[in-house]
Amino acid sequence: MVEIRLTNTKTRGKQAFQPIDPRNIRIYLCGPTVYDRAHLGNARPVVVIDMLVRLLHHVFGADHVTYVRNFTDVDDKINATALQRQQMGAPGSLEELIRERTAETIEWYHADMDALAALRPDHEPRATDFIPQMIAMIQQLIEGGHAYARDGHALFRVRSYKDYGQLSGRSVDDMIAGARVEVAPFKEDPMDFVLWKPSDDGLPGWDSPWGRGRPGWHIECSAMAHELLGESFDIHAGGIDLQFPHHENEIAQSCCAHPHGEFARIWLHNEMLQVEGKKMSKSLGNFFTVRDLLEKRVPGEVIRFVLLSTHYRKPMDWTAEKAQAAEDTLWQWRVLTKGVTPSAPDPRVIEALADDLNTAGAISVLYTLKDDPAALLASARFMGLLQEDMGDWMQHDLASIANVTFSVPEALAKLTQKLGDLRSAAMDSKDFSGVDALKAALTGAGVEVRMSKAGVELIAGPRLDVVALGALL
Repeated sequence: MVEIRLTNTKTRGKQAFQPIDPRNIRIYLCGPTVYDRAHLGNARPVVVIDMLVRLLHHVFGADHVTYVRNFTDVDDKINATALQRQQMGAPGSLEELIRERTAETIEWYHADMDALAALRPDHEPRATDFIPQMIAMIQQLIEGGHAYARDGHALFRVRSYKDYGQLSGRSVDDMIAGARVEVAPFKEDPMDFVLWKPSDDGLPGWDSPWGRGRPGWHIECSAMAHELLGESFDIHAGGIDLQFPHHENEIAQSCCAHPHGEFARIWLHNEMLQVEGKKMSKSLGNFFTVRDLLEKRVPGEVIRFVLLSTHYRKPMDWTAEKAQAAEDTLWQWRVLTKGVTPSAPDPRVIEALADDLNTAGAISVLYTLKDDPAALLASARFMGLLQEDMGDWMQHDLASIANVTFSVPEALAKLTQKLGDLRSAAMDSKDFSGVDALKAALTGAGVEVRMSKAGVELIAGPRLDVVALGALL
């Protein structure tokens, strides 16, 4: 069996993945807050973990993997949008308008992630469907002395958990000194965080032992993960921006509420995304969503290719140049594999992915498979690329070669011999017109021609015209 090695943020090192139960591998990914379209940074953890899920399916079997990604549908921005709709005369209660807005946004999210060939998780819980479980967990924390209720709030007592800060590698006192913490009269300690907060009549709310209110952000993921994956599960993932305070707080409240479990055994964090070398931000004018790119005719598999081209633990820089290069490469691979039956993924691709999801290394292997289109197609599809339903962006070009019966590698081999023979004859006759004519035709068909003392080499370019290539045979 393939050994998978992953970098665990909590232990600061790479370790062999040893599932708690090989027949029931469990993964939790912090999903989006569904108030608007997903931006490109939101897509990175989805594509990274999608690659991990595909690898786990391959090694352990799809039936033995449970993948959970939540939707946070309790949020001030969501509330504001629903209130605005209500004030403009939209029918329905505030809760109904919130549900309507989040359903709409979830539909957008699914469409955008589907365009990136991301597999749908096994469970996609909405926070609002797990309010009773959140209330029950908060009650457990209060009963255990790890939380307290005050002024309609319930708060987690951070200093009651001795290992707080282990994930981010900082002490509580260091965090207070270097972080912006909310100082409030209902807090015993500035670091204590909200588990439940009151709601007035203009906000959504649920009845609880502490009054009508709504949950804090951190308790949502803990309750949903516990309900769907149990007290202990294998992998928790998300962007590095969630490491503190969100994931740190998840660990504290989950381990205190369920002291016999270990919550997540491995923590995977992907680094942040930049655009043209700068942090993506609306103020810099370089902020865009996945839908923005799709509507500008950047194919979904091009976006996926670029996201996978950088190791998940390194900052990723999205550039127009990278997107164009990815499109050129995928164009070439789709032409090379047209009409080919996939064989099996190259073992080197599996090996690279098993080594801490080295997607960049796996892609480098794909570049070596141009002479084996069946392996190229199988390996690319293993990585969620060259899927049959993702080629709409070049359907016109694929249709033009639908009746081509030869393979590109075979054609290039024959034309290499043909050009070599013409060249040898020209060396004797000193008439290179035939060589020049064939070389020009090959270049026009999108073939790179390399001629040296050692011989002739033909390389299929990114915009290869297969019909024109066939006419030269």
